[in-house]
Amino acid sequence: MNIQKITFGNGCFWCTEAIFQHLKGVISVASGYTGGHTANPTYMEISNGKTGHTEAIEVEYNANELSFNELLLIFFKTHNPTLLNRQGGDVGTQYRSAIFYNIEEQKQQADAMIKKLTNEQVFDRPIVTELSPLSEFYKAEDHLQNYYNNNPLKPYCALVIQPKLNKFVKEFTNKIKPELL
Repeated sequence: MNIQKITFGNGCFWCTEAIFQHLKGVISVASGYTGGHTANPTYMEISNGKTGHTEAIEVEYNANELSFNELLLIFFKTHNPTLLNRQGGDVGTQYRSAIFYNIEEQKQQADAMIKKLTNEQVFDRPIVTELSPLSEFYKAEDHLQNYYNNNPLKPYCALVIQPKLNKFVKEFTNKIKPELL
């Protein structure tokens, strides 16, 4: 196995965690916080947007099974990377679109993907995704991990996450773990 990690900020981590957990080749997904200035932040602290952190997911994956470019494409296609500091009804810097890379090669590939999507005019506005080196990833509280799978009937899960998951499954059927199909 060729185990790699990448950290994405693409809106509410409950939504993005649910999507990336179901990808073939993904070993684990952890929800957490990164990109801020407060050590060991809590959900309540980052919720007001004053710590500088974004809600993020740390994705551990087998690069022999799922390429970084495939992960990038799924990242860009499962949120709106043209919105600054918001996704849907979630507003604030904690919901910004961001890629926190571990190695320079990840940054280069992310830059190339942004250029490709821009040239192909996939989005009707410029991509505003932040590219930053990962400094520190703080895992979110235990009750916030695996949120959708543990709470599928909660209104937010049923009304916000499930439609995103349905769209994801429809567009990326060949990349989904069999248990979701």
